[in-house]
Amino acid sequence: MSKEPPQGFRTSGDEPRGTRLVLVRHGEAGCNVAGVVGGPLGCTGLTALGREQANSLAQRLAFTHEFDDALAAYSSVLARAEETAAIVTKGMGLEVAADCDLCELHPGLADAMTWEEMIAHFGGPDWDLDPTTPFAPQGESWTGFYERCERAFRRLSDQHPEGRVLLFVHGGVIEQAMKLAMGAPAHARLRLRTEHCSLTEIEIFQGEVRLLRYNDRAPRVVTAR
Repeated sequence: MSKEPPQGFRTSGDEPRGTRLVLVRHGEAGCNVAGVVGGPLGCTGLTALGREQANSLAQRLAFTHEFDDALAAYSSVLARAEETAAIVTKGMGLEVAADCDLCELHPGLADAMTWEEMIAHFGGPDWDLDPTTPFAPQGESWTGFYERCERAFRRLSDQHPEGRVLLFVHGGVIEQAMKLAMGAPAHARLRLRTEHCSLTEIEIFQGEVRLLRYNDRAPRVVTAR
């Protein structure tokens, strides 16, 4: 084993010791393609391409065995995340637990509307101006979304203080995890382009959060045709 430089000269951090949360974004979804607000009503699950993306990731993990040490798996209750979780974890011996706190931002009354309908009915929030504005009536605000995700990450870290845990989630949830790792405020908007079925991993140890990887995709990248 190679010897690392003294602490004052090192550019790498310590080996992970705490909870390693691996956030898997779902594959391409029907609501993504149709331009529909994909809450519980609007989400119809994965497209054929989305299932291919999930299978590509499953093949990678079967080959690399990189998550054979996973202790548990959780999924958003939205169909696109649950379907992705079922494909990716098949044969891994993990039971996937549903957790609504891992859902995409709650859209309230805009659920299942097209984006055009949503704007026509509710106007849409300007989160650069006021991040506490709800997405739509009975929906969640941008800062409320961050707070819900942070609570979920820390709760799961408390439940699994060591080891790796798989979370099947959404691009917005991954953005909140990135903000937490970066120490960004709740109102920050990173405007990331997190790919379908990519992997993002954070470590939570003694309350501190560290980014281990972001937007890691399967070697055979499946793109839209």
